[in-house]
Amino acid sequence: MAKKAVEIKDLTKLISVADPHLSPDGKEAVFIRTHIDEEDNKYISHLWHVSLETGELSQWTYGKQRVSSPQWSEDGKSVAFLSDRTEKNQLYILPARGGEARDLTDFEKGVNSFRWSPCNKKIWFDAMVKEGQTFTDKEEKDEKKFPEPYVVDKMKYKMDGMGLLPKEFHRQIGLIDIESKEVEQITDGTYHHGLEAVSHDGSKLVYGVTREENLDFVFRQPLFIYDTESKKETVLVDEEGYFGSAAFSHDDAHIAYVGSTRNYQNATHTELYVHTLASKSSICLTEGIDVPVGDYVVADHQQSSDAPGAVWTKDNDLYFQVSTMGDVRLYFASLDGAVYPASPDMEHVYGYDIARNGEFALAAITNPVDPGELYHLTIATGDRKALTSFNKTYLDETELVAPELIIAKGAKDWAVHGWLMKPYGFKEGKTYPLVVNIHGGPHAMYANSFFHEMQLLAARGFGVLYVNPRGSHGYSQEFVDAVRGDYGGGDYEDIMKSLDGAIEANSWIDTERLGVTGGSYGGFMTNWIVGHSNRFKAAVTQRSISNWISFFGVSDIGYYFSDWQIQADMTDVDKLWHHSPLKYAKNVETPLLILHSENDYRCPIEQSEQLYITLKSMGKETEFVRFPEADHNLSRTGKPNLRFARLEQIAGWMEKYL
Repeated sequence: MAKKAVEIKDLTKLISVADPHLSPDGKEAVFIRTHIDEEDNKYISHLWHVSLETGELSQWTYGKQRVSSPQWSEDGKSVAFLSDRTEKNQLYILPARGGEARDLTDFEKGVNSFRWSPCNKKIWFDAMVKEGQTFTDKEEKDEKKFPEPYVVDKMKYKMDGMGLLPKEFHRQIGLIDIESKEVEQITDGTYHHGLEAVSHDGSKLVYGVTREENLDFVFRQPLFIYDTESKKETVLVDEEGYFGSAAFSHDDAHIAYVGSTRNYQNATHTELYVHTLASKSSICLTEGIDVPVGDYVVADHQQSSDAPGAVWTKDNDLYFQVSTMGDVRLYFASLDGAVYPASPDMEHVYGYDIARNGEFALAAITNPVDPGELYHLTIATGDRKALTSFNKTYLDETELVAPELIIAKGAKDWAVHGWLMKPYGFKEGKTYPLVVNIHGGPHAMYANSFFHEMQLLAARGFGVLYVNPRGSHGYSQEFVDAVRGDYGGGDYEDIMKSLDGAIEANSWIDTERLGVTGGSYGGFMTNWIVGHSNRFKAAVTQRSISNWISFFGVSDIGYYFSDWQIQADMTDVDKLWHHSPLKYAKNVETPLLILHSENDYRCPIEQSEQLYITLKSMGKETEFVRFPEADHNLSRTGKPNLRFARLEQIAGWMEKYL
């Protein structure tokens, strides 16, 4: 029986397997399994368990909620997790040998994150608390409450996905007793504290806090070590940049953390550091590799993929993710400076944990033709065994297209890496339309990862070309930095030359039927392309930037992002306008579909409103689709029905014109 083509609503059949956590003895693990409930139009995540001795899988939580951030107690008898059973994420605890989960918190704003105390009787956490109140205080619910004005006195006053930021609430660290539910508040003040780590002897915490009254132009997150006995604080790292994901070594002699300085603003590579407590000195372990620590992949399937910054073994070695050449691989580092890959290429490790003896990893792994499952990786031999097969039926029934790796010569003859997919049902000798799909960021990357949207376009009869132009992560610091101050320059050339190379090597591509799409930075680039070239017969721009002058004042990040990326602010509107696609609207001859979310604070919808009205006033062929109750992340985490509608709009527009 022939396999079926990918469909939009396959999103409801696909299962996301993520966030694995090994028990302290390494014999069992828990992880998060997420699926889309079409009827309720929501995502449902459950806690699942796997025995590494028998391979037996069992579901540990039920109901129509989302569960996240599972963690084992040190004695292995309990698992704590966050769940939105009561709308806000609260802290729950579940006995590992069976029984009901019980709630530990019922806070006004829920719980952000937590860490077990090694005594197994208490849990450290951070949560939002109102000035002058405690974690457990509740606001009186007033049915007749009238709207009140929001006084803005800072530039950082709103955020995509959150809206206007709550002014009287600050994130503080607390300690909860599991038996009595008594809560003790550890930090205070008008600053946000983020809990990072608890030492194995329980004597120290690491947390991040920026103690500046006005954060408008503060781009730093220092880390501090807090002594739980003396209640004194010492500096772990305090320099320009963001630092976090701290973890104590098993002997509590070292603290690993990841972070990036501001040398290249937000294009700076993230590195792995180790601080030795006895000498109070820190070293960077990843200086010798010219790629970033962490996962920078853009895709649309994985949910709850929360991976640690680094994991220690008992021998004081470290494992961590590295984004390199379109892969996310596990890397190994020792304190004497050895750094090398510990997992193969051509895949995306999007979640992992490491056995304390360092013998094996538990990893959530995907590739372009596998949505992702949980694997047991023997590190010394490279042997792997699948522990889950949630997507097996889907793969048995559905034809996925394996993309071909391509390398083109871009601007300055730099190598530009990418992928080319043939359409579903491809036949030699026929010609087909091609869609170029451009990622956002721009400091992100396409990868050897499952991407439903790409598979859908191929299933609807299009070839798909997607590349990592300059500005993308995973190649070098010079490469990722090269887009700054040059939007629409070398990056545009990289994409167009990659297209030229694909056409030259593949006679099946019909050059009269080319389409282009992209979101965020990819939306900017789509707008730029149609204002500078008539090669494309259809274009779909999503959550885009069209006017850097207005973006400066309306985006939640505009007033500093414009300076970092365009290297101009409102004192140099000529440069902002030069890089604005709106300036070139009169040149647009490509039919352009404009998609935007109503609640996008990152690239606000006025960017699309200006573009649409301008093009329409000039008699250009364009349509504008607005998505209610959606923010900048519509394509990844938006309401399922709106994600379906978005995909239908993109595919439908391409079909209409190509």
